[in-house]
Amino acid sequence: MKTIQEAVEITIRKTPFIEEALNEKLINVSSLAREILPEVSKLLKKEVKVGAVMMAINRLSPANELRVRKNIKRLALNLGDVIVRSDLCDFTFKNTTSLLKEIAKILSKSADSNDYFLTVSQGIFETNIVTSKNLQPFVEEIFKKETLINNVNDLASITIKLPKENLDQSGVYYFILKQFAWANIAVQEVISTTHEMTIVVKERDVNETFAILMDLKLN
Repeated sequence: MKTIQEAVEITIRKTPFIEEALNEKLINVSSLAREILPEVSKLLKKEVKVGAVMMAINRLSPANELRVRKNIKRLALNLGDVIVRSDLCDFTFKNTTSLLKEIAKILSKSADSNDYFLTVSQGIFETNIVTSKNLQPFVEEIFKKETLINNVNDLASITIKLPKENLDQSGVYYFILKQFAWANIAVQEVISTTHEMTIVVKERDVNETFAILMDLKLN
């Protein structure tokens, strides 16, 4: 049987930004208690008074989150070079047995020049290809028999080098992506390797995205 304290913690921590706003004293506790009261009552399967929810909110310990935020902030200060690429397009294809053979062709083509940008991410049901516009005609030709699920043009990418410590610290990606959510920037794709993170956004948002990343490094 869950307690009121546990139900409040579950409700708050599954809702984006509320915990951070509470720590910054940006949210009225009474208003928040009334807002989450139905969800808390549903979790506990009984009626709960607003006052009890307010007490539970006030008892939330920010210590662990503040420690995580401090560690992530330290890592953010060690972010490496930031590389920007523009004039990109994004293709999503349905996975088929023939698709892998076609991917090999486009990888071979991209190896011919340093001017080409290409990333391939294969999921269970679909494969995503982000490429520079100078490769777009080859993608359209090579994959013309494949099932195109989605295509987006006028994109840009920003690649950042992550410190080695990012593998041992939870919340690094959340900390970075949260900044874009607050700024109302729609992230089209996130492509990562062990020590690199590439964020693909609309070209109209690339300057603001770059500024946010620079701010993370400098502050």
